[in-house]
Amino acid sequence: MKQLISSVAVLALLCAGNARADTMAIVGGKVHTVGPQGTLERATILIEDGRVLAVGSDVEVPDGVQTIDASGKVITPGLYAAMGHLGLGEVGLSGDPGDSEQTGEQFTASFDVADAFNPRATHIAVNRIEGVTRATIVPRPRNGFMETSTSHVISGLGAVIHLGNGNNVQRRKAALVVSLGAGGSAYAGGSRTAALLTLRQALDEARAYADARDDYERDEFVHSARDLEALGGVLAGETRLVVRVNRASDIEVLLGLVREYGLRAIIAGGSEAWMVADELAAANIPVVLDPTENLPHDFDRINERRENATILNRAGVRVSFVDSSSPTHNARNITQLAGNAVADGMPWDDALRSITLTPAEMFGVADSVGSIESGKLADIVIWPGDPLELTNYPDAVFINGESIPMISRQSLLRDRYLQEDASKPPAFRAR
Repeated sequence: MKQLISSVAVLALLCAGNARADTMAIVGGKVHTVGPQGTLERATILIEDGRVLAVGSDVEVPDGVQTIDASGKVITPGLYAAMGHLGLGEVGLSGDPGDSEQTGEQFTASFDVADAFNPRATHIAVNRIEGVTRATIVPRPRNGFMETSTSHVISGLGAVIHLGNGNNVQRRKAALVVSLGAGGSAYAGGSRTAALLTLRQALDEARAYADARDDYERDEFVHSARDLEALGGVLAGETRLVVRVNRASDIEVLLGLVREYGLRAIIAGGSEAWMVADELAAANIPVVLDPTENLPHDFDRINERRENATILNRAGVRVSFVDSSSPTHNARNITQLAGNAVADGMPWDDALRSITLTPAEMFGVADSVGSIESGKLADIVIWPGDPLELTNYPDAVFINGESIPMISRQSLLRDRYLQEDASKPPAFRAR
């Protein structure tokens, strides 16, 4: 209830007075810019037309500008959920289509989840009121319960989206997801070697297609023209290759593949990545992982450990976090994951960077989001205290400079059932 009152107070300030609709100032807070200016005490953020116009401790606020007093508050960039399926489904096992799940071989690399994104999915509001403003949504292979998988080594294309209003897809074809190692073997006849060869064949075909596009004949290629176009983006370095892989020896094989084809790769999972941290740093390959995982679920993760993120970060590897058990409905848990990484030795500033600027860098949008800097989109979160503290929730969230209503289906249900003295049953109460 304290959170709700605080949020209402902030939003009331936002709407008060005769203010310019296109300009706003947030004043007095401790601002973690996650940029060159570092952390600023009692700073001012000036926002105009959805972008940060200026940030600093000596910024003057023009007359007539909407002003939010954030004294005693902590301000950070909006949080970035590095990988998940936001807007690609509602409730599992409910009969809702699995829009993030690639199956069959008709479409693999060109399977683009951006076409199925639903900005009105109920879990969008649940996550954004807890500070998540951007995300990379990705496809995944289908792993049905008690059934043989019909998915492919290549899952398809992911996109960068924002959780606000308007055109939510910021960047299409930001990533192409593949599975190697033991996970990939499940989609390649039971062999990790076959999974690797499947990817190699696809990349080789994409090279040949790029060299002779006008002479394309379907029967000469395993993959469709659309798939080869998507793979061409990976070869050109425009699309990041996200590789689901865990075992250190498989990561070493991936390093060779990256050098051979000149790819820009990102590792997803990386349970044993700490064992090859120096090599990953030298190759500039970032890792998206769950820092709380330390129990091996299979032999590919036999050396999994909680200090994985700390060791990688210390070696110079860019790291970001994902809740491996619930990367969609609980994407908001990245603050808790970052806090756990701090408990296991990662510096606090680096942990905050791992859920803001680092994933923006990974997926090629750091020029516009991820930090509070002049010229960047105003994705900003106001917190009552340390954002990595489990009991702290945002007072206010701004996406593209627009104030987000601090309401979700969960908060509406909470408020309805808290009306203990209401004369009507819960189903008939005001929502």
